[in-house]
Amino acid sequence: MGAENYQASGDGMETVRELLDQDRFARHAGIELVSVSPGQAVARMAIQPHHRNGLQVVEGGALFTLGDFAFAAASNSRGRVAVGINASITFMKAAKAGILRAEARETSLNPKLGAYTVHITDEQGGLVAVFQGLVYRKNIPLVPEKP
Repeated sequence: MGAENYQASGDGMETVRELLDQDRFARHAGIELVSVSPGQAVARMAIQPHHRNGLQVVEGGALFTLGDFAFAAASNSRGRVAVGINASITFMKAAKAGILRAEARETSLNPKLGAYTVHITDEQGGLVAVFQGLVYRKNIPLVPEKP
């Protein structure tokens, strides 16, 4: 089965937005969803003092959370519940101020697994981190089927 068989409807995109609106941790971290479409998503986070570690750069956990949020949006955008089973992050350079952008793209999709890469960049377009994640795609629709 190709990826085209997993397209979410307009309602499906709204369901992904509603699902992520319930993510209290991301909301607490100041992360917002900018856009979502099948297999892709963009999120952003304005760096605040609580995002910084003792060296006054953005904490790795804050970057991971931003990447994970974009990953969740992209992987659930096909209309089926997708849950993370593996994730990693590589830090490329320190971020200290401004707005970070996380752009998630699907790199592989099959009926059970999906792979995603998220590039986290600063306001100048510099690569701050690369997040990679793998999801297990459950046979559960995000939007309940109507009888």
